[in-house]
Amino acid sequence: MTEPVKGPASYFPSIEQKYGRPISEWQELIRSSELTKHMELVNWLKSEHGLGHGHANALVAHTLKEDIA
Repeated sequence: MTEPVKGPASYFPSIEQKYGRPISEWQELIRSSELTKHMELVNWLKSEHGLGHGHANALVAHTLKEDIA
């Protein structure tokens, strides 16, 4: 049996469907931004790319966690 996806990654299918970009592309945008703080990145995704708060937060949280690991 496959475990259901939990945490920020659980938002990924709906993010790709709603905004038409793969997660890897969103992560590339986040990583190439000059911004480094979580909420700065969330607000940037919301204002510049039209993402909702939950989707932006999930992308930033997951990407920053990957970069720390």
